[in-house]
Amino acid sequence: MPKCFWGSLLTAVLFAADGPADSRKNATDATKAANAKLLTVLPFADNSDFENAKKGFIAPLPTDLIKGQAGNPVWNPQQYNFIKEGAPAPDTVNPSLWRQSQLTNISGLFKVTDGIYQIRNQDLSNMTIIEGKEGIVIVDPLVSMETARTAIDLYYKNRGRRPVKAVIYTHSHVDHYGGVRGVINEADVNSGKIKVYAPDGFLEAPVAENVLAGNAMSRRASYMFGNLLPPDAKGQVGTGLGTTTSAGTVTLIPPTNVIKATGEKHVIDGLTYEFLMAPGSEAPAEMMWFIPEKKAIEAAEDCTHTLHNTYSLRGAKIREPLPWSKYLNQALVMWGDKAEVMFAQHHWPTFGNAEIKELLKSQRDLYRYINDETLRLANHGYTRDEIAEQFKLPDQLAHVWANRGYYGTISHNVKATYVLYLGWFDGNPATLNELTPVEASKKYVEFMGGADAVLQKARESYAKGDYRWVAQVVNHVVFADPNNKAARDLQADALEQLGYQAESGPWRNFYLSGAKELRDGVKRLPTPDSASPDTVRAIPLDLFFDYLSVRLNREKAANAKAVLNFDFGADGKYVLEMENGVLNHTPNSQASNADVTVTLSRDTLNNIMLHKTKLADAIQSGDVKIAGNRAKLDELVSNLDSFDFWFNIVTPRPTAGDASPQASKASRGQR
Repeated sequence: MPKCFWGSLLTAVLFAADGPADSRKNATDATKAANAKLLTVLPFADNSDFENAKKGFIAPLPTDLIKGQAGNPVWNPQQYNFIKEGAPAPDTVNPSLWRQSQLTNISGLFKVTDGIYQIRNQDLSNMTIIEGKEGIVIVDPLVSMETARTAIDLYYKNRGRRPVKAVIYTHSHVDHYGGVRGVINEADVNSGKIKVYAPDGFLEAPVAENVLAGNAMSRRASYMFGNLLPPDAKGQVGTGLGTTTSAGTVTLIPPTNVIKATGEKHVIDGLTYEFLMAPGSEAPAEMMWFIPEKKAIEAAEDCTHTLHNTYSLRGAKIREPLPWSKYLNQALVMWGDKAEVMFAQHHWPTFGNAEIKELLKSQRDLYRYINDETLRLANHGYTRDEIAEQFKLPDQLAHVWANRGYYGTISHNVKATYVLYLGWFDGNPATLNELTPVEASKKYVEFMGGADAVLQKARESYAKGDYRWVAQVVNHVVFADPNNKAARDLQADALEQLGYQAESGPWRNFYLSGAKELRDGVKRLPTPDSASPDTVRAIPLDLFFDYLSVRLNREKAANAKAVLNFDFGADGKYVLEMENGVLNHTPNSQASNADVTVTLSRDTLNNIMLHKTKLADAIQSGDVKIAGNRAKLDELVSNLDSFDFWFNIVTPRPTAGDASPQASKASRGQR
């Protein structure tokens, strides 16, 4: 099974500190000047966010390192102690991002309003606890079972132990459900003692979004979340959405109650929950709600204190800013005149009716502006990159702290919106069938007079602070010759300065991770396997067979031909047809002309997927029964690819026909 993108996200920053001597540079004068300029543009004197982030503080987080059952480090609550509230931004950190990191580093148990509490910075997301008539409702139990258990224990210590009556998942990302077994057990759910609520499509979304392209998504996530960087002023300072993620046990208990329609109301433990569906906004399945007894809006992840992603740099299907804007407008219409507090599953609450309406309007208009202005400029004939370069928010939106690009950015969200409507092609036939990066880079370097000439000019540009251009042009030298250490070092220097200037946490992490990989090579660090038993059990068989087809090596299987029956008993029957380099499957069917019939239980398949047993051993033990030509099953298995997680990102991958061990070694980053 692939690691879903969270597998890399969960790569603990704890592991990143080991390695060669520190080769990182200081901020240049150009970077210092760029960062200082922001201090004159944005309203740094406004401390209202700090007041709101600290309001209702009850107790700090425990300071001890949280460990897993095997003694593995899961969460270090002190790893961001270098971020001090009130301290000026280091030269190597954008001051706006530093301010956001100071805010997200404010930790502990907080009272949001009477009967509503949050534990913040015990993981990437918040855990919210809502006290009802007889017990509590837990909203979004973090990423890992271990951090969730520690968080709920902190609540119990300060508020007393109350029975859990329900869990609510706001949406289908793992930082909002992965720790569920740390706060409840499945037996209580199965007995009806505890209900689990989730939006329509929840159970399908986390699996479908991450499986088919899961390996590539995971590798890119290791850059996006800065998991390969040490937490310090030259490395990872947070994600803009929170500090970082835990590295513990990811779990999942399926929902018992599915919310399907806006306006749907449920009384949960004596309180009324009025739901607003927001599918395709920040997640494929997402919902917000209002509790009239508390005059409280739960905004999930659709209205937080950052511009969010309409496209995630880890790789994901593009999210639509227009419906997102309309959901926020709908929340404003339904609840805007009633609410006195609004909280979300990241960041800190917003207090007061006027402030809530102002934030909802501002973020509504932010996503609408991104959608409409991108299309206006596209209809004038501007292309994706041209639009992103000239795109400018009006000051009344741009100077709102909650609209700053700490997680998403205007640039990559605008580019995503262009692609959403018009696709990757910009209409210019010169870009219709471009050369591959390696071949184009070789020709660019040749046309520009060779690598030495390019590097000489690039160093002059670096001295002028033109780091975007240096990173772009020197990349051609690196792709033309991955062994060129001078080129790798110069590109790393340029990426590093871009990282120091970046306001977005993910942009900073991408730039600095790229610089680290150019200098130190690809380092195979420990990566917890997010293909947990709960996740594997949730994978529909249709999706499992789709994933097998993705893994089929088309070149090896070009002439292969086989028909296989799979019989899972009560869990279903499938016909697989391997032909023409693809693997088709038909559910609820068995072929009379099958070469082989494979009979097994879903539990046995799960054990094979989880590497608890091997297929050959399961056949020998009788857990897998074979009728017919077993060689056809072996042929299918032998034609499946295994994906290397640690593929190159900032240097070219070796091609299948690359006979040069030196080139292959360099392209793997192992200098």
